[in-house]
Amino acid sequence: MHCPQNLCVESDDRKARPMKARHIAFRVDASIPIGTGHFMRCLTLADALRVQGAEVRFVCLHTLPYVQELLARRGHALVMLDCLPGDLGPSPLAHAHWLGTSQTEDAQATRNALSDRVWDWLVVDHYALDRLWESAMRQTAVKILAIDDIADRLHDCDALLDQNFYLDAAMRYAGKVPDGCQLMLGPRHALLRDEFRSMRTRVEARSGLVRRVLLFFGGVDAANWTGRAMDALRAVEPKDLQVDVVIGRDHPCRSWIESECTRRGFVCHVQTDTMAQLMADADLAIGAGGSATWERCCLGLPSLVLGVAENQSRMVEDLVQAGYVLGIASAMELVQEDLVALVRCALLGGPALRGLSARGSELVDGAGVSRVVRHLLAPLFEFRAATLDDTPWLYSWRNHPAIRATAHDTAPMDPVAHAAWVGRTLRDPHRRLLIAQVDSVPAGVVRFDLRGSDALISVYLSPARLHKGLGIFLLREAANWLRGAGLPVGRIVAEVRALNMASLQSFRRAGYVDQTHILSLELEQP
Repeated sequence: MHCPQNLCVESDDRKARPMKARHIAFRVDASIPIGTGHFMRCLTLADALRVQGAEVRFVCLHTLPYVQELLARRGHALVMLDCLPGDLGPSPLAHAHWLGTSQTEDAQATRNALSDRVWDWLVVDHYALDRLWESAMRQTAVKILAIDDIADRLHDCDALLDQNFYLDAAMRYAGKVPDGCQLMLGPRHALLRDEFRSMRTRVEARSGLVRRVLLFFGGVDAANWTGRAMDALRAVEPKDLQVDVVIGRDHPCRSWIESECTRRGFVCHVQTDTMAQLMADADLAIGAGGSATWERCCLGLPSLVLGVAENQSRMVEDLVQAGYVLGIASAMELVQEDLVALVRCALLGGPALRGLSARGSELVDGAGVSRVVRHLLAPLFEFRAATLDDTPWLYSWRNHPAIRATAHDTAPMDPVAHAAWVGRTLRDPHRRLLIAQVDSVPAGVVRFDLRGSDALISVYLSPARLHKGLGIFLLREAANWLRGAGLPVGRIVAEVRALNMASLQSFRRAGYVDQTHILSLELEQP
């Protein structure tokens, strides 16, 4: 059997060990035109992945100063792209101007920023990037997750996350993603920080009486909807109403809002980290139809939601139709008198607000980020014991010219001799012959020969899986399987042909260290 290399694993006990850290990259931007919603949901996902031991790197072309500060405080690596702005030419993408360069140039710069390793996942959250960019990144990452919520372009991705609510959610991506793409649709996958799920267990059901209002229109709010909502509240002139106004540090009207809040007796919160508490304390929220919609629903906070951007209109319309929020889908042309009327009706909602609170809480349970993390950190390969029924295709793989070329014995194999070898191997108590599967389809072979406290490993991928960067993942997860198998093995050893540079490189990129003709990797302590 083919032996691509030598892995040495030292162990002081026989307990299962955690899997080698996954490497996950994020391509996302934040700016005045783009806003911060895309970045914040990616940061939430990155934080949760890091807790589980993943190594994360952000790649950005456009950022705001506090975005970079946030990444530094959270311990995430950041690489800023150096793409020259240029003529984008005609593009079918409505948000192509967000990029400021071509997808081809951005992809090349991103590949350079991630060229030091093969990444388990590349997460892309950008309306200006589509299938063209994703296909160009296939040699950089084993799998690609696209985060989308407008369904206006084609994708070349392995999974797609759209956390928004739509009445026709199941049909929106038909024909826009590859066959077999895993779709994670709807607010049950909303990427909420853990503070919202924790606060959810302590918040009380709303009575419908409004004493405290929360205004929040996103981290940027370039059109100053915050100011318009403040003016609408002043026009209504409710008595004994407490108002919390939340804005980002880079809000274009920050000075005016802060001074007006002081004059009117409102409380202004700039770049707050207490949003969950503010939502829990409020009886009504007034805001935009962005990611904060799911935070409000999670905490049962009734909301007047305004679609303040074209990409929010459809979602707000469907939420209103389904009875989850009050609101208007396309608020861009809304005159101030109509906004005042909407605010007045919301403040007097009473029983309607109680119903919105209950329905919103049912829609969003706060566990979305855990669901997505489990998907991203799930083993790429699953292992099962080989059987005699596997003999025909085992022979066809082992005898394939590309696999024979890297084996110790490169001569073609006799089918009868190979079948006899399989039978002996399956009966041998000192051998484990495993089939590595991807999505229940055989994708590789792993053999462990037990020699005292050593296990000699031999692995190869199916011919269809060669040259796709999967070797390091098969090696990593095969070692993880052995750690949890309960066998008295202290280390794994694999011999490598000196000229088999592809296998040597795979092991080195997986973290193995050369020791003459042996490559070794120390197991982490639990």
